[in-house]
Amino acid sequence: MQIPVYNKNGEETGNIEVSEYVFGIPFNQTVVHQAVVRQQANTRQGTSSTKTRSEVAGSTRKLFRQKGTGNARAGSIKSGTRRGGGAMFGPKPRDYRQSMPRKMRQLALRCVLSAKANDKELVVIDELAFEKPVTKEMVGILSALGVDTSALIVTAGADENVVKSARNIAGINITPIDLINVVDILSRKKLLMTVDAVRKAEEIWGEKPSEGGTDAPVRSVAASTDN
Repeated sequence: MQIPVYNKNGEETGNIEVSEYVFGIPFNQTVVHQAVVRQQANTRQGTSSTKTRSEVAGSTRKLFRQKGTGNARAGSIKSGTRRGGGAMFGPKPRDYRQSMPRKMRQLALRCVLSAKANDKELVVIDELAFEKPVTKEMVGILSALGVDTSALIVTAGADENVVKSARNIAGINITPIDLINVVDILSRKKLLMTVDAVRKAEEIWGEKPSEGGTDAPVRSVAASTDN
């Protein structure tokens, strides 16, 4: 699979051969949806809490006698049906975390990377380095590459100068390749990756060679004898 490579001036300098296993697989909506729900659920604090009728302050005295008043039977003023009473079926602290198999998480990530490549929203740049933080230079690079909306810039490793050059630009986020996730990719229009980041992605999520060879477990069958 060929993807064009651009320089800082927006000029195409050639093509890069990328792995079909990482950037060319069909989109699996079910797995991607589960990965997004899991990631958003895992960011929830789960600290919301309300007081029940046993926790609110108030008297437990019966408000009026059971019969003869014409009113509905009522007990404590802390009842949830009264103002100032406890909350009925209110939230309590809980853990919203969800688990997902590692291979499914990797599949979801490869699906969104492939979708960006298939939709022509993946832009590969030969290198992205700054001697010192310069936001104006980063704006010029993004403009030359046609990135006029939100974008996620992915580098091979953490680069402080690149981060400081892009952090004040609206709609632009930057992250090293080993920290990318499904939500960040889907929430940005463009995906800008360096050549080194593409190669590292193939190294991390690429197809691994089989290690077992042709050896297979042998099942022994004992012969039965009838007397």
